[in-house]
Amino acid sequence: MLRGRSDKGHWFGTVIDAPDPQALGMFYHAVLGWKIHKNEPDEFTLAVPGNSETYLAFQAQTSASWARPVWPAAEGEQQMMMHLDIEVGDLDAAVKHAVELGATLADFQPQEDVRVLLDPAGHPFCLYANG
Repeated sequence: MLRGRSDKGHWFGTVIDAPDPQALGMFYHAVLGWKIHKNEPDEFTLAVPGNSETYLAFQAQTSASWARPVWPAAEGEQQMMMHLDIEVGDLDAAVKHAVELGATLADFQPQEDVRVLLDPAGHPFCLYANG
């Protein structure tokens, strides 16, 4: 627990840098079906269902140049800094839907029951079916 902070009224979220936050935000809005909370030129935010204080945000890349992460990791290339794991009911249907929305199925798949995809900005994310 953070000292000096109350348990109410504080936001917690994940923020992903992107060359085009609206485009990437709309991609994840379509993949996840989450409500759009904020849509501004340099920030796009999705609200996590059932929790009014948690979010997934996309912000404009602040450094001079954008480098897509690579998957799998390669020496000397931009490394993946994080990834999202998304549970789905039907893995094949979810992969097909994500690809139709602009994702790319990664060539390297390390697990049989998980599919690694790359979002339109190149960030890896995983779809998996539980059970």
